[in-house]
Amino acid sequence: MGYFKPAQKTQRIMTFPSSNDQLCKDLLDSSISDLERISNRYKIENLQSNFYKDIIIPVSLYLDNFPKRNEPYLICFTGGQGSGKTTMSYFIQEVLSNHCNRPSMGFSIDDIYKSQEERKRISEEVHPLCYVRGVPGTHDIGMGIDLIKALSEANHDSVTKIPSFCKPKDQHYPESEWPEYKGRPDFIFFDAWCGGARPIDEGNWPGPMNDLEREEDPDGIWSKWSNRELAKDYQDLFDRFDLLLMIKVPSMGFVYESRWIQEQTLAKTIKDPALKEKIMSKEEVYRFVMHYERLTHYILEEIPKFSDIVLERDEQFLFSIKKAP
Repeated sequence: MGYFKPAQKTQRIMTFPSSNDQLCKDLLDSSISDLERISNRYKIENLQSNFYKDIIIPVSLYLDNFPKRNEPYLICFTGGQGSGKTTMSYFIQEVLSNHCNRPSMGFSIDDIYKSQEERKRISEEVHPLCYVRGVPGTHDIGMGIDLIKALSEANHDSVTKIPSFCKPKDQHYPESEWPEYKGRPDFIFFDAWCGGARPIDEGNWPGPMNDLEREEDPDGIWSKWSNRELAKDYQDLFDRFDLLLMIKVPSMGFVYESRWIQEQTLAKTIKDPALKEKIMSKEEVYRFVMHYERLTHYILEEIPKFSDIVLERDEQFLFSIKKAP
């Protein structure tokens, strides 16, 4: 895999727009029907009444003010599982692509997992928990960087395949079924629960943080392996971000509940009975999220300090802007 040199970051001097600005009002008027269509398509429920007006439109307009350049801007949405990263990416891609003439596309860290075979090999060499997808060390970061490279070097007629992963089957869809993107985008959106995270100092390494770690990793072999993997090519990818937007949730308990809601939503969109049988129960979801708990605590505490934009989502699932340029 050949790494490419990321674009030099552009200095941006601009004020984050107010939702009451006329430009925001006009953009909302032109895009609201399409935003509602996306919400219906993905069965997104319980959105606050002012979510589009106060969150999606100001963020979209802020990004639209980024000057044109040859290379796409790489924008990362980070935050705990189920915080709304992918949903927000869908909405902002829609506004920029179809209402601001700024072609945009997105992909998720969930679409660049290592294969079952590779994770099995690592689990046999390091620790059985390495087989479970999700934590740093279980992603094919090279696949993500190669995708960004291909999109950055694309011309008007280029067609780029976007990796797509089937969670119920725990494997990638056949490449022939991957979605395609034509041309070179102005923006690439990357949503990743650990996007921007830095390795935790092992000098003050806390003991087991939950039942999973106490029962299956009491000596921290697996958790420290993942932490060291985070220090490797993940940082090469994260250093390429032009902007880091965090969705901050109130607690780890919120992450558990949000991930369960996400699993229920996934169940509503799956029509294949065989795949429906692979949907996790609430107990299975909670145990699955335990794999993420150690790094999620760090993310909730530290990433807001160096994120460019921080959105907070409260216990009632309501969004607000807490930090903006």
